Amino acid sequence: MLKRMLIMLVVVTLLFGGIFGYKAVGNYFMNQFFDNMPMPPAAITATTVSEDNWQPYLNAVGSFVAVNSTELTTEASGIISLIQFENGAAIKKGQLLVQLDDSVDQAELARLVAAEKLAKLEQNRLERLFRDKGVSELELRRRESEAAQASAAVVSQQARIAQKSLYAPFDGVAGIRQVSLGQLLTGGTAVVTLQSLDPIYLNFTLPEQHLTLIEIGKPLSIQVDAFGDERFDGTITAIAPAIRESTRSIEVQATFANPEQQLRPGMFARVQLNNGESNQVTLVPQTAVQFNPYGNSVFVITEQDGQKTAQQRFVSTGEARGDLVSITAGVTVGEEVATSGLLKLRNGAVVNIVSDTTAAPSAELNPTPANQ
Repeated sequence: MLKRMLIMLVVVTLLFGGIFGYKAVGNYFMNQFFDNMPMPPAAITATTVSEDNWQPYLNAVGSFVAVNSTELTTEASGIISLIQFENGAAIKKGQLLVQLDDSVDQAELARLVAAEKLAKLEQNRLERLFRDKGVSELELRRRESEAAQASAAVVSQQARIAQKSLYAPFDGVAGIRQVSLGQLLTGGTAVVTLQSLDPIYLNFTLPEQHLTLIEIGKPLSIQVDAFGDERFDGTITAIAPAIRESTRSIEVQATFANPEQQLRPGMFARVQLNNGESNQVTLVPQTAVQFNPYGNSVFVITEQDGQKTAQQRFVSTGEARGDLVSITAGVTVGEEVATSGLLKLRNGAVVNIVSDTTAAPSAELNPTPANQ
């Protein structure tokens, strides 16, 4: 019985050993086949490393604000009897904008003027009597006080009437009025906004490390989305005396001439501030660079044994503008680098450069996407 069991164990061992051995040998030869199988050339696009002259500048974003901007209101209350401006119209300083009904106030003013006239007549009569010693000095002083009070009442009423007329405090452009004829207007209610547009301020911020690069009178240029690539030139006219502690940035204000009133308060602007002399930079498309935590790299195309191959090379990148990025170390002008299909590449990979220009990614300094 024991002998039969031993024979069975030997047979089973040989059977399973043969199966596992066959499997191991098959896997070995299969791996050898795939490891030595030639890889087909990877289809990529490529471009030549170029050189250009770049003017260094600081970038920032800002918003336009009016030199003078206010929401006009009246101090007094009353019924609106006259509106003397159109929505969006140009307004001159001192122009009457809104008049409240002041008929009752005018009647009261007439009464006070009459009382003032009578008080002055009484004062003059007592002055003559005082010279003739017909009245006491106390009586004269009382009449003088009454005349002065009557005059003060007239001035007070005139001021009260003036509060029912709304005048423009400066030249500007009116907004959309918030009131209508015949409306009961209470003191402090907004009537219309008034903003001066020429010149106009641009407020923006820069990191504190750029403080030494800005100064009053330094020129700058901006772009706004409403006018595409058109640039507007201005001058720095104010620098905040303190750094914002929360953001470690400094507030800067520039002034722009705006005779055509193209620039409006609240408009977003991209600021470019020149920073030194222009210099030569080495450029590649941003799509050619693999940005990794351990270092940025590109695939340089070289020719070996009549075939083009890709060699990975680490590079140091600088400033990026549009679709391009400057390379400060790692490649030289004239070398060819892959611009697409990078995920298919490895060191020594054979490549096939696609000549179809429509397949190549955009590589422009000032790209203009179709959706803009």
